[in-house]
Amino acid sequence: MSLYLVLLLTILLHLAFAGMRVTLSLFAIELKASPFTVGVIMSLLALLPMLFSVHAGRFIDRIGVRRPLIAGAATMVFGLLLAVALPRLETLFAVSTLAGSGFMLFHIAANHAVGSLGRPEERARNFSLLALSFSTSGFLGPMVAGFAIDAIGYRRTFLLLTVFALATLATLLVRRGDIAPHPSDGRAQEKKRLTDLFASRTMRHVFIVSGLLSMAWDLFTFVVPIHGRAIGLSASTIGVILGSFGAAIFAVRLVLPLVIHRVGEWQMLVGAMLATGATLAVFPLVHTAPLLMALAFILGIGLGGAQPMIMSMLYNKAPPGRGGEAVGVRTLLLNVSQTGMPLLFGALGAALGMTPVFLTMGVALLAGGWALRRR
Repeated sequence: MSLYLVLLLTILLHLAFAGMRVTLSLFAIELKASPFTVGVIMSLLALLPMLFSVHAGRFIDRIGVRRPLIAGAATMVFGLLLAVALPRLETLFAVSTLAGSGFMLFHIAANHAVGSLGRPEERARNFSLLALSFSTSGFLGPMVAGFAIDAIGYRRTFLLLTVFALATLATLLVRRGDIAPHPSDGRAQEKKRLTDLFASRTMRHVFIVSGLLSMAWDLFTFVVPIHGRAIGLSASTIGVILGSFGAAIFAVRLVLPLVIHRVGEWQMLVGAMLATGATLAVFPLVHTAPLLMALAFILGIGLGGAQPMIMSMLYNKAPPGRGGEAVGVRTLLLNVSQTGMPLLFGALGAALGMTPVFLTMGVALLAGGWALRRR
């Protein structure tokens, strides 16, 4: 299976998913849903992935990526068509569950496919290109959905997004002969325990680093609007600050494939943790938009550049035949962070204010980066 075919399919399906997230929340608001109901609908995107991502990874290790890729894309298509056929509030709960589950299966399978292509020393570059694909579609999806909602309405926007998901499914079915049907390692059939993945000190460190950086990402995207409003910034200015963060992620992933062979994986992760920790510690003390934009850009470089390194190391260090399971564990950590961290940060912020939350996260990353550097 060609790497560039995986990248194309990822862009198409993730564009549909990213656009669907925006359309889903705005349509629920249009249907007079309460903030709590909107939160429940959006949380369903991550609920089943959080519960079943490890099992999905093991399933992919056992049968290969062909059927999971097709099943994930088909589930996304079905979920979007359900929104087109029955555009009602109660339908959105099922749409969210189906789309989140389908994209989770596709996401793990696509990462497994990229990890299995090429030599081990090429994986960091390949995962950098995959991360760039996610950044591209993550930018295009919400923009396409936003313009489409204003121009053609919610129902037709769901139909437009279905076209992208259907194109993914059709390509997979037409090119199914290019996708390896079986796992490459016979040990994928052996009985597995989750604790085996944590037996390796290297794997433990990678999972810890992944969890900390994911928490930092979620903290930034959750707290910046609150911090911006507290210091009197307008909504457009807050949007520009968040846009600086996204632009940095795209920029670093665009450059990373060209320089990845010159930078060690651990050195990159240590640098990302130290830079992110220092930036978060300073962020709540800054009250001017240009400086906040600069800090957001630094955060985007650190967090955006670390993710391909983490994926490469997970796949390289995972036990033979368990690359999909390792990706599933990381997906579990991401979904736990995306589901639980906003609640935790909100509770701490309400009790202590946002400055202690920023400082605590910053100190944790600085301490982790320093400990990792010494090792």
